[in-house]
Amino acid sequence: MFIIIVGCGRVGSELAYGLYKKGTEVAIIDFVGGSFSHLPSDYRGRTMEAEVLSEDVLKRAGVEEADGLAAVTNSDSVNAVAGHLAQSVYHVPNVVVRNYDPRWRELHETFGLQVVSSTAWGAQRIEELLSQPAGRAVFSAGNGEVEVYELPVPEDWAGRAVVDLAPAGADVLAVSLTRAGKAMLPRPEMHFERGDVIHVSATLAGMEGLRGRVGTRGGL
Repeated sequence: MFIIIVGCGRVGSELAYGLYKKGTEVAIIDFVGGSFSHLPSDYRGRTMEAEVLSEDVLKRAGVEEADGLAAVTNSDSVNAVAGHLAQSVYHVPNVVVRNYDPRWRELHETFGLQVVSSTAWGAQRIEELLSQPAGRAVFSAGNGEVEVYELPVPEDWAGRAVVDLAPAGADVLAVSLTRAGKAMLPRPEMHFERGDVIHVSATLAGMEGLRGRVGTRGGL
């Protein structure tokens, strides 16, 4: 597999090194040569000091043979244009761009690019931890719009049905129930027992509604 990374800051260097250590062929582009000092000393992938939007830079980096491209500079406009070129002109099959300023996110989405917004995701995650510390997010999809939470079922919910916890239209979906160390797919009509642990997929609004239905901080 061959991946091109645009931007060798903290994110780009970490990404490049992680891929390189897994045996992926990597080429990383940055217009500031000193940025390559972020790379660990044992990194042996390609580095290219150039302005990515200059003529033929992507082609010289091997974009026509690339399996993927990640544009992770701190410039949203550069990331958007580089990603758009890779996807629309060179037909790179997997393109991911970093969104630095949330106000630019709509531009990335207009181009149909896969977007990772560490700012938006981080702010939402901190908000969750500050407002509702109970309940642990174990997986985050997209930029945190939907997350999977691991939640101990409160004792006073023993005997209640799964559908009471995650009714239709509540932006909450029960995805796994663990009982006595064994996980199973929860059916709506199943009843909780003491000691159960439930995993739910939910939006932030869905989780707030779920906590309101439970009415306790002890578990959910």
